[in-house]
Amino acid sequence: MNSIKPYLRLAGLEPLVVRPETNFVNIGERTNVTGSKMFARLIRENKYEEALSVARQQVENGAQIIDVNMDDALLDGVHAMTTFLNLVQSEPDIARIPIMIDSSKFEIIEAGLKCVQGKCIVNSISMKEGEEKFIREANICRLFGAAVVVMAFDEVGQADTLERKVEICTRAYKILTEKVGFDPQDIIFDPNIFAIATGLEEHNNYGVDFIEATRIIKQRMPLAKISGGVSNLSFSFRGNDHVREAMHSVFLFHAIKAGMDMGIVNAGQLVVYDEIEPLLRELCEDVIMNRNNDNNEATEKLINFAETVKAKGKAIVKDEAWRNETVEARLTHALINGITDYIDTDTEEARQKYPRPLDVIEGPLMDGMNVVGDLFGAGKMFLPQVVKSARVMKKSVAWLTPYIEEEKKNNPLARQGNAPKILLATVKGDVHDIGKNIVGVVLGCNGYDIIDLGVMVPADKILETAQKEKADIIGLSGLITPSLDEMVHVAHEMKRRGMLQPLLIGGATTSRMHTAVKIAQQYDNGVVHVLDASRSVTVAGTLLNNENKQKFLQDINVEYEKLRDDFQRKRAIKQYIDFPAAQKNKVPVDWDNFEPVVPKFTGTKVFDSVDLELLSHYIDWGPFFIAWELGGKFPQLLEDAVIGKEATKLYHDAKALLQKIISEKWLTAKAVIAFYEANTDGADTIVVKCEIAGTKTAFEEHRLETIRQQIKKAPGQPNFSLADFIAPASTGKKDYIGAFSVTIDGIEEHLQRFQREHDDYNKIMLQALADRLAEAFAEWLHEQVRTNYWGYSSGEKLSVEGMIKEDYTGIRPAPGYPACPDHTEKYKLFTLLGGEDATGIHLTESLAMYPASSVCGWYFSHPQSQYFGVGKIKDDQLQDYAKRKEMPIEDITRWLRPILEDEA
Repeated sequence: MNSIKPYLRLAGLEPLVVRPETNFVNIGERTNVTGSKMFARLIRENKYEEALSVARQQVENGAQIIDVNMDDALLDGVHAMTTFLNLVQSEPDIARIPIMIDSSKFEIIEAGLKCVQGKCIVNSISMKEGEEKFIREANICRLFGAAVVVMAFDEVGQADTLERKVEICTRAYKILTEKVGFDPQDIIFDPNIFAIATGLEEHNNYGVDFIEATRIIKQRMPLAKISGGVSNLSFSFRGNDHVREAMHSVFLFHAIKAGMDMGIVNAGQLVVYDEIEPLLRELCEDVIMNRNNDNNEATEKLINFAETVKAKGKAIVKDEAWRNETVEARLTHALINGITDYIDTDTEEARQKYPRPLDVIEGPLMDGMNVVGDLFGAGKMFLPQVVKSARVMKKSVAWLTPYIEEEKKNNPLARQGNAPKILLATVKGDVHDIGKNIVGVVLGCNGYDIIDLGVMVPADKILETAQKEKADIIGLSGLITPSLDEMVHVAHEMKRRGMLQPLLIGGATTSRMHTAVKIAQQYDNGVVHVLDASRSVTVAGTLLNNENKQKFLQDINVEYEKLRDDFQRKRAIKQYIDFPAAQKNKVPVDWDNFEPVVPKFTGTKVFDSVDLELLSHYIDWGPFFIAWELGGKFPQLLEDAVIGKEATKLYHDAKALLQKIISEKWLTAKAVIAFYEANTDGADTIVVKCEIAGTKTAFEEHRLETIRQQIKKAPGQPNFSLADFIAPASTGKKDYIGAFSVTIDGIEEHLQRFQREHDDYNKIMLQALADRLAEAFAEWLHEQVRTNYWGYSSGEKLSVEGMIKEDYTGIRPAPGYPACPDHTEKYKLFTLLGGEDATGIHLTESLAMYPASSVCGWYFSHPQSQYFGVGKIKDDQLQDYAKRKEMPIEDITRWLRPILEDEA
């Protein structure tokens, strides 16, 4: 026979068993004379039958327990409680759920205990008048078979700090279980929810204190339950239900995760956390979690927001006057404001009005997008708004497409669209396409027909498609340095094929200098470097205007010629030293007085799924806004007079999508770290010793090759190499090196869904967030390495801002980046990490990582280790490096060309 599990078991006419898997239990609050004006009025006027409707409504709205409170100075509390509960017991649809008898006067509680059937809850008893009275009242409750709510209140007063809440609840638990004989599962603690955002700084942490106390109490007393009066939290905003409901939902989101089991709430007015408008939710988060609240800043922002809200029921009143305009004006309004709510209806109305479905696209839709383009060009709209406009446009076109296809089928001679075509592609070997996608959206918004070939596209496919589709312009994108060579190759092939289309160049590693020096000289019909999406519209428009094209390209050629001259002149001015001299001028490290820290293990450690919620706190938001072409320092840019409003909207949209990604587990964070014994050969090779599997004494060696700066330095300044930060074997010191890779997996299905939904805004947002999570993952993992797994900075206490500023000891340089610019060293790094099977990362032929949201690198622990750029190297080091790598000069040149030619 199975034993009865120690669950909290309550009952009205029906049982309510609170199991570990039970969701949050809603306790209806409206049958409370102190919390509901209507209920209080009905009770005072002896309209008990009508008051029953309030209880019934609470049950219908999802309350699983109803809280009944008759504490009013103008009432006979005992009579009111007895009368009302007796009536409740005669109403099966109300009496089926358990009752919480709520009073600060124990005689009212006793009166209620005599009326209810089943097993109820008493709310509450406490130690405010000492242990003796507390024990007497607890015994009475136990004799009636009731569970009890214990307030965090003792002889000193109510617990208002984390420490006091935990202390009082622990003391009460000990008394109830050891002296009174209560079952632990029949004890419900209320650690006091107090009002926040009152303007008094001492109140600001009340929400956090409750949540953290809940977490600790549940850890120490796991069978006990946690409850609280949630509406107390928002008392400062009484009269503003819209803000109060949002505060309650945000608070419960965090409190339930900490272990809160039940709460007194208005069950009918709880809003879904994800459905709170992002700005209000963020403001509530800041106030409840007491963040960004120095000098009551967060409180003031929420108060200011509350004053602007016009509540109507549960929604903010929207200005819908634009719905009375013509269909053309409505389409333009929707496009400018990114509103998709009515786009299908309005598009269909326009289709019915115009002779052909294509006329809707070429008429009102393009007119609207022209307005968007003009506003964007004038700096009155920003990139996130333009991408939202594109979402509206695509949804409208999607509605029209079946009708256009039907027209084609019935009339092959039907007029087709004549928009200029621009072909875009990320070049072979490269998987990064956020920037390309943004450029495509912006150009699409300005009337161009975009052919997007995606990522890792070979030159032949790019050029064959351009010729087949009669593209007017070709645009190439790339992020990693090998992509620069591939762009040179594409330009060369365009000349060989005799093509005429202008070539646009863009991407993070590209530059005007590289375009002028390397790419433009391969192709004669126009090569233009495009700095960002906002410039692409002007450039494309000029190139497709026969009157302006020639002068524009002549001006570009003059500019590029000047850049080539400047490049050659700077190369001549810079002075370099011979490689042997550079090797002698290494970083001076006192190895005799340094003892390397031994990691906790050698070999690899795999992280299969790290909590995205945890990683989200390590996000550096600055690069996120740069991706959207909203430059500036975060968070100050949110207050910027020009971009602040749209940056704030973008930020709240990003936070909302990030929360969805986390709560619905869209993505998986995987990582591998490794530590190995390492020493240098005294020069620029790091020799890594790896234990051969299955042995304890046999090792194999991996030789990591580093490159040394050769530019002539001022006296006393070293020529850096990463090898300088690892102890030479000649010192007799056993040193170590670390390696890591992180990846954010699972993005593809969600990108495809957004693609199907014509939602470029969220598609780009998701890609940008995945990249931020990957970088945050690398940041968090490096912190774990420093403080735990390697432990050379075990006492480190850095904020996220401090980590972003690299205020930590040690570095994590990545192959292909300035300190170690040779991408081919990734092969060794991934071998040491266990290969593709362990990391889940595939290396392309150009050594880009797929999934694209991936980061890898080395760990160096020495306190003198620092980031640097190798810069240009001379032929003598190239010869030595190729010999150490055992690679032909021509092969290694491909990977090192940027530093051989000192390119920007």
